[in-house]
Amino acid sequence: MDDSRSSPSPKPRKPSAWTNELVEVFERSVTAEYASLTRDGRPVTVPTTPYLSADGLTIDVSTGLTYPAKAERARRDPRVCLLFADPVGSGLVDPPVVLVQGLATVRDSDLQANTDRYVRLSMEKLPDATKGQPRFVLRRLAWYYARIWIEVTPLHIRWWSRRSLDEPARSWNAPEGTAAPLSDPAPSGMQPGAWLAPPSSWRVAAQEADRLTTHDLTAIDANGFPLCLPVQRTELVEDGFRLILGDGAPPITAGPACLTMHSHPEAFTGQENRTIIGTVEPSGAGMRFRAERALADWSLAGGRPRMAVSFLTKGRRLAPRLAMEAQRRFQAVPTVRLPDRP
Repeated sequence: MDDSRSSPSPKPRKPSAWTNELVEVFERSVTAEYASLTRDGRPVTVPTTPYLSADGLTIDVSTGLTYPAKAERARRDPRVCLLFADPVGSGLVDPPVVLVQGLATVRDSDLQANTDRYVRLSMEKLPDATKGQPRFVLRRLAWYYARIWIEVTPLHIRWWSRRSLDEPARSWNAPEGTAAPLSDPAPSGMQPGAWLAPPSSWRVAAQEADRLTTHDLTAIDANGFPLCLPVQRTELVEDGFRLILGDGAPPITAGPACLTMHSHPEAFTGQENRTIIGTVEPSGAGMRFRAERALADWSLAGGRPRMAVSFLTKGRRLAPRLAMEAQRRFQAVPTVRLPDRP
């Protein structure tokens, strides 16, 4: 018997308004692009693992307690979006591309429950990520497993049959008056600063464009929500990129934007991400993305030994934050409680 006190995850209940094909995408996708807004209204988009909530009413993502920026952006401005356009590892054959725009609720008032949930669900969904790891080692990774959850209440969903977006989208709208619950109160004190240095130039990240298979553009729509869409073709130009989107993509107006590139193997053991911030404007038959800077990224790539060294290096930087972030929320440092072996 192990030290787990968690219970098996309940079967999600499908909201009657969502079709089975959408629920399947939400449940089985290994990654989705999650976009939130900075204080000055710029979108920041990063791939993360989505989880359908137990009641089937929200689509949830998490961020580490020791690197809470994704959650704090959503707490300040709950307008977020999720793009499901990467079927790698899902086992789905030709799934639709799904864009979810909604309101975020940040949950960090019970860090132990958050951690228990993340340990259980991540090990169920991404078993290869911890395969072969000694359990005593996993129990020492509270700096990673301690989590903040972000629950996304969908307001508007659009989906296309193919990533090419070569046809008009189908759509679903939440009932009039739909609102998301309020986030938990913000923690006391100052949010921790950046823990990774960004690349010296956006061109460093741009060099990976051809190698990373999934490219997605995030702009801002007329209602101030992030709007994330798959890119069909990316061409590096002097001041950024020329982008081609499908004919069925919604109109994009000029303004702040984010270009995200990522890739991961079918059996999820790590991923590579690059995020470039800039502005976008229509240009001929495509879009012109003018790059300004690249963000620091958390990539784990290469063979298992290389990834292990990279992970431990990140842990040495983040572990000292764990007690501080728990204290800011007036809670004890959570314990990693592993599920029983089957």
